[in-house]
Amino acid sequence: MIKIEAIVREEKLEDIKEALAKIEVNGVTVSQVMGCGKQKGYQELVRGMEVSITMRPKIKFEIIVSSEEWEQKTIKAIQEAAFTGNPGDGKIFSYDLRSVMRVRTKEIGTAAIN
Repeated sequence: MIKIEAIVREEKLEDIKEALAKIEVNGVTVSQVMGCGKQKGYQELVRGMEVSITMRPKIKFEIIVSSEEWEQKTIKAIQEAAFTGNPGDGKIFSYDLRSVMRVRTKEIGTAAIN
């Protein structure tokens, strides 16, 4: 089992949800997060004073898949939907999972995510 985490632009939320639905990835957790990358934020005028905004609002997707085949399909769908070609498009991470348990039924492993 593999966990995929993608941190992307806020405005790409619906595009990514549609791309995942299209390839039939259904189990998705989405969170609003803050972060910064190479762009290191920006300067903004607030009440007449210049302020450095270093943390940008982002969206974090967390998805568990059962195989490397699904990992590659999921990563490809996210990358294509999130791409703008500009700094701040985000990052996608994948991790091997040791175990997963469905709380309600106590199913373990891939049975818990299907």
